[in-house]
Amino acid sequence: MNVKENQNIEWKEIWKDEYIKWICGFANAQGGKIYIGKNNDGNITGILNAKKLLEDIPNKIRDVLGIIIDINLYHEEDKDYLEIIILPSSYPVNYKGEYHYRAGSTKQLLKGSTLTQFLFEKTGITWDSIPIDNISINEFWRESFDIFRKQAVLSKRMDEKDLSMTNEQLLDSLGLIKNKRILRAGIMLFHQNPEKWINGSYIKIGYFESDSEISYMDEIHGSLIMQADKVIDLIFTKYLKAHISYEGVTRIESYPFPKTAIREAVYNAIVHKNYATQIPIQISIYEDKLYISNDCIFPAGWTVETLMGKHRSKPFNPNIANGFFRAGFIETWGRGIEKICEVYRKHGTKLPEYTIHPEDIMIKFDSLENTAKNTAKNTAKNTAKIREKENKIEANIDNVLKYLKQYPNTKQKNILDDLHLSKRTLERIIAFLKEKNYIERIGNNRSGYWKILKEL
Repeated sequence: MNVKENQNIEWKEIWKDEYIKWICGFANAQGGKIYIGKNNDGNITGILNAKKLLEDIPNKIRDVLGIIIDINLYHEEDKDYLEIIILPSSYPVNYKGEYHYRAGSTKQLLKGSTLTQFLFEKTGITWDSIPIDNISINEFWRESFDIFRKQAVLSKRMDEKDLSMTNEQLLDSLGLIKNKRILRAGIMLFHQNPEKWINGSYIKIGYFESDSEISYMDEIHGSLIMQADKVIDLIFTKYLKAHISYEGVTRIESYPFPKTAIREAVYNAIVHKNYATQIPIQISIYEDKLYISNDCIFPAGWTVETLMGKHRSKPFNPNIANGFFRAGFIETWGRGIEKICEVYRKHGTKLPEYTIHPEDIMIKFDSLENTAKNTAKNTAKNTAKIREKENKIEANIDNVLKYLKQYPNTKQKNILDDLHLSKRTLERIIAFLKEKNYIERIGNNRSGYWKILKEL
């Protein structure tokens, strides 16, 4: 029985030494199997030198990759083929200095920040878990800790008794101190000036009249806790105009973008950002749309479809993410995008659009008013098209009936040509006339004729 080529299966008709790269990719991912002597359909084509390869391939893989594989020789349909079994490696495997990775049914050569993230994951290290030397808790201002304590109690993620500890004890309880040194995540979350160590760790906001014309802008600096506390208020007080309405004496403010969705997207950007690029998170606001763009590294093999579907939480900065979770800013189940889409679905409007590049991601929000207008416009347009078709059918029913009365032996082609109708329109008219018992077909299509049963 053939097994389809997939994430863990690869077929090759002959052996080439370059396939060691594929074995490297399997070892760095989830493991897998390579069959030598099968074509792309999984059919056995056989190999002539199977016994020699049975000895040579394991030795080459051991010498080049430094790993041990299992290899089996099979004989079916009077043909030999090999099965190479590769287990996932617990450490990074390289092919002559290159790191390959199996994603889907393809092999990818890891480079740049993607390679960095892969090495971090394989070694159990993350960017935000690196300790920083020569910094004391006494250098931290208390403001970020106060905001964290307030938010953590409100969200019920921590008890008040847990928050009575000192700032140093709080950092330690969050896992942000290692061997008496504060981790990058601790600096990022709570230090009043993390840019002293990590350039670009701030947020830029700009209001655009057009893509080339910016009206005004702001930069939000400080700890990530302070940025999270300030950025949403700034967007909704300075950059967005609320529509004011009243229900009785109650004042209702409606914004062009749902606050819960924007908050979720901004906090996700802060948590998942690749701060090593030193490029700030950028929020571009227009009258009818809003963009959030940040540098980040997606897990290998992830696509927009992965992102928009049900997926597990895999933060690029798990320590920063834990701090935001404890403060009640985010969830930990990978539900951020799901929550954003839920908000837009409730409004019955177009879902946000994600664009993924190798080292950055951008999300576009259309304003609720704009998407509602477009929906109404499209609905009206579609309704008008349907009505136009119906009017055309109604206008031609009498013409078709008169034509059939005058030419009962006529063929379909004659009706189409003489009355200038589409085939689909004529079919619908004939079906209507039959259903309402205006006409009846006597005999077959070739030699029959139309009988008129009654007039309109």
